[in-house]
Amino acid sequence: MIDTVILDVDGTLVDSNYHHTLAWARAFAEKDLHPPLWRVHRAIGMGGDKLVGHVAGDRAEEESGDELRELWTKQFDRIIGEVTAFEGTRALLETVKQRGHRLVLASSGQPKHIETFLGLFDGTSLADAWTTSEDVEESKPAADLLEVALERVGGTRAVMVGDSIWDARAAKAADMPSIGLRTGGFSAAELQEAGAADVFDGPADLGQAIAAGLLDRLAQ
Repeated sequence: MIDTVILDVDGTLVDSNYHHTLAWARAFAEKDLHPPLWRVHRAIGMGGDKLVGHVAGDRAEEESGDELRELWTKQFDRIIGEVTAFEGTRALLETVKQRGHRLVLASSGQPKHIETFLGLFDGTSLADAWTTSEDVEESKPAADLLEVALERVGGTRAVMVGDSIWDARAAKAADMPSIGLRTGGFSAAELQEAGAADVFDGPADLGQAIAAGLLDRLAQ
């Protein structure tokens, strides 16, 4: 029986992935690095500790990794006010709680950014716990963040909801089922190939499915 729902935040509950892509591209450009935007976007959902090397190579990480992450923070801070919550986000959280599940908002983002996002849908009033990059040593697609999230609420079996292949892979590494949302720009086929048991267009569709008993069926 699933007793805990772990929800990713960036790209899953708030429409931030393309803002992250732009901020990273601008940060790279400040170091005269110009990876194509599609490659940057495909890495969103990874923690920043892994993204630089994945996108720009090991040399970029070794020479400028920490500086690039600082530059990204400055760039993202300039546009974070443009981020909005997806339609149905608040209703999804309410449905999860109404069904009697523990609710954890699990993000590998920075605390100040996550606090801003939670304010967009009053997430702190419904979530039993939430996580940030400061809670783990290794970010997604490692399982660390999900294991911390489950432990934080004393859950025994969880389902992970995320918008990227990195979320699905992290769930697989944590030996838990996952549900994908197309809100991050990954296709249904890609999310399923990465391990998602089911895929929905966004929070509104997922909320309706959970109200109709999705998690009970997933646990069978």
